Amino acid sequence: MAERSGRGNPLLARHGEALDLFTERVHAIRPDQWDEPTPCSEWTVRDLVNHLAVEQMWVPPLVREGRTIAEQGDSLEGDLLGDDPVAAWDEAATAAREAFTAPGALERTVELSFGETPAAEYCAEITIDAAVHAWDLARAIGADERIPKPLVDFSVRAVAPYAAELEKSGMFAAAVEPPSGADAQTRLLALLGREA
Repeated sequence: MAERSGRGNPLLARHGEALDLFTERVHAIRPDQWDEPTPCSEWTVRDLVNHLAVEQMWVPPLVREGRTIAEQGDSLEGDLLGDDPVAAWDEAATAAREAFTAPGALERTVELSFGETPAAEYCAEITIDAAVHAWDLARAIGADERIPKPLVDFSVRAVAPYAAELEKSGMFAAAVEPPSGADAQTRLLALLGREA
């Protein structure tokens, strides 16, 4: 159980929290909500869950098997949720968790689209994405939008140094000015172009 929870390793603990948070939101989606819009422009609820599921599906081949993106090819493109999107998410999240908690996994190097990256940095990136997209999903389906404070604090520390570069990547909206006296979660969301 210690391996699953990430106890003893702060990064794995945050990663586990982010997966658990997103999983809770996925399990709260009503059957009539899969085509609803989300705060991510042009993404429906299903598109958002598919994005996160596919992101998790990449973890085992990259971290555990040491494959490159070129070696993996296009097998992880498109909508991979199938007829049971909740089960598809659960399976992908479990596989990613197992890959990152395997002995020595965080000491490895993975090859991402922008080059070789320490697996620990890759895990941090996946963690932040899951946490923030859990908020997106919660907003889309009317669920609890709170992100646990340790996860918020971790994400702010990781994102703040390069927040100005995120918009240039094309993957994030421009940062917005948070309201005066905003809490840490609102500041995190603002850094990533979201208005809470």
